[in-house]
Amino acid sequence: MVHYIYMAENIPVIPLQSMLSLPETPDKEYIRIMIQDNVPVLCVNRSTKTKRVMPFKALYEHNNHFWLQRGSWDFFITQERFEGVKEKYAEKSSNLEIEADKPVEINTINQEQQDQQELQEETLDQYIEQGYGSEAEAIAAMTKEEKIKKIDTDKVWLDELIATKNKDPKIVTEALVDSTRDAALINHAILMGVMNIADDEAKKITQDMVNSTTEMLKASTHLISENILNDEYMKTLVEKSNGTIVQHMTRVYLNGVSFLAFYNRLVSSSSTVNKLRVSFANRYRDYYSQLLPYIDPGSISLERVFYKGMRAITQEDLPQWATGFLVHDIGKANSIEYHEGEAAYNREIVIKHVTEGYNSILSKTNYPKEASIICGYHHEYYGDSAGYGFFRSYLNDVKKAKPYVKPNYCIAYELDPMLNCVALGYFPAKILEIIDVYDSVTDPHRAYRKAMTPEEALEMMREEFIIKHQKIDPILFDIFVAYIRHKLQI
Repeated sequence: MVHYIYMAENIPVIPLQSMLSLPETPDKEYIRIMIQDNVPVLCVNRSTKTKRVMPFKALYEHNNHFWLQRGSWDFFITQERFEGVKEKYAEKSSNLEIEADKPVEINTINQEQQDQQELQEETLDQYIEQGYGSEAEAIAAMTKEEKIKKIDTDKVWLDELIATKNKDPKIVTEALVDSTRDAALINHAILMGVMNIADDEAKKITQDMVNSTTEMLKASTHLISENILNDEYMKTLVEKSNGTIVQHMTRVYLNGVSFLAFYNRLVSSSSTVNKLRVSFANRYRDYYSQLLPYIDPGSISLERVFYKGMRAITQEDLPQWATGFLVHDIGKANSIEYHEGEAAYNREIVIKHVTEGYNSILSKTNYPKEASIICGYHHEYYGDSAGYGFFRSYLNDVKKAKPYVKPNYCIAYELDPMLNCVALGYFPAKILEIIDVYDSVTDPHRAYRKAMTPEEALEMMREEFIIKHQKIDPILFDIFVAYIRHKLQI
């Protein structure tokens, strides 16, 4: 049976259930071809008529009888794709080998399978309605090669802008927003496709993604460091996406790298560091004395806060940290709210996105370890009970093995001092904590509460995250306040 319901166009489509249930259909081989070619599937909600395009492979991995389920969705492929599958089968039929250890039974389904399908349907609905926006649907339907080419094309665009002498801030901002959104969505889509694959094989599959994303981020950070990012125009462009999660990831990345550029300019001035030393005893010492209670308060200085002293960020560090900013919420689902303390807050779900993001970056890709640590550490909050992250269990294990070990510093720019418990925090993760909270409470699309103004957000963060609770770093927060006021001229 042929239908004409593909998106807004009159394109003929074939119901998957009809296609794969006909007696003459070589269903097992068809399934293998559709998995191999990652054929796009049109998913139509029976009640709302919502349409989504999703890759066959991803749907199949969630439920290998998804087209037979008694649920809310109907599934179709275009007649053109169907003819392509038939042609490929005909070409391969002479030497097609079916793996005996992986049978695919689809013509019959027992009660136990039906019950399992009903349990899986909610997961499938969540996957289709994740909140990554309509752009994610188009990207999910691309082949891996097409995804990588898109990142490479964005990188060429950024390179051309770098070489342009008189840059138009609007054009630059548009390029930065689009390339960030594309990279975030493509990384998410490819990582979802390898989650059930062995780590070594997954790393091979994602290597092209890592290489292309890394090169794109080098160009992106270069442009952002030139301080021509138009904040209001950026917000307008980001809001064009209808996926709240990708909006958040895009804003956090761009503001995170922009803030690091601002920090570098500020700290490169000797007067800034000297002013912090002069004001340290009155403004900051009590706070850090509580974080390092076993050190004599008189010995706590700016040099005790920053391991090996406060310094600017190297060009080698910036792309690695930018990667962590980009993928920091790669494990996030639509049901997660960003700021704790509200009725909608579900701690278990929120914690899960940190651990899943950390594990996927570390185990399934060859991104630098720094990126995975940033992803897994960006809600630690200096050990406050409201914080969470994989590092807590790691720190407890270290303390059990070496009870004499006590951190003597608060922040390290390198990983080793933190991993060896010499320092409490990792610099880019402490930056991301601040950026992440600020973006969440000023987000105009928050489900449970009206967005705060920048001034309201800064006031709330100082009260709740510094004065009442020791969560974010006060020195870095003061620099962040200067950054926001500089950008918005408030």
